[in-house]
Amino acid sequence: MPHIVTLSFDDGFMRSSYRTAEVFEAHGLRACINVVASWCGDGFGCWDDWNALRARGHEIGVHTWDHTNLAEIPLDDAKRHVDRCRDDFAKSLEGFNPAEAVYNFAYNASTPEVEEYVLSQFHALRTAGVSAVNPVRARRITCWSHGPENCDAFFDQVVSEFLMSSGGWLVFNGHGLDDEGWGPMSTSYLDNLLARLVRLDHVAVLPARDVLFPPPSA
Repeated sequence: MPHIVTLSFDDGFMRSSYRTAEVFEAHGLRACINVVASWCGDGFGCWDDWNALRARGHEIGVHTWDHTNLAEIPLDDAKRHVDRCRDDFAKSLEGFNPAEAVYNFAYNASTPEVEEYVLSQFHALRTAGVSAVNPVRARRITCWSHGPENCDAFFDQVVSEFLMSSGGWLVFNGHGLDDEGWGPMSTSYLDNLLARLVRLDHVAVLPARDVLFPPPSA
């Protein structure tokens, strides 16, 4: 079984998102950046930023309409949040197709009922799970995250154990870089980590969409 690593960065911090893209590009990779549809300005990127990063080859993923915890509100309200998020992405993000998109829950919090509805509107979802290792091309993707402090040491242990395992699809949910966001990863650690991983023939570092829908050259 292959060893696939997806590092997904949530919330859409503008400075961190551009820096993340630069670090991934330096290693010939594409980043996975998940943004909140209604957040723009005050340190967060806007649709012009997300379309620019998408044009550079990075995945701009769905991270809810306004970061509401959908596990804590009535189901009908949660459905309206999902619909509004889907519609805003369709209107604002070039090339967006919900049938090929992952809905990344805020706080990685979900319920079976909300998940069922999300999967009727999007191809896949990402939420918290007992394991961060998934079957390749899973539609219900589980992940781990770590915070509020820096996540470098935690993730280094996670990825080290994964590389010694029989494989699968490891999904880790980060946020900003350095001093930005919950559980930030340091830029230097990310750079060194990617340098290590790209040298390993049995490891692929991919955005979520490329795992679910491998490009023709994959």
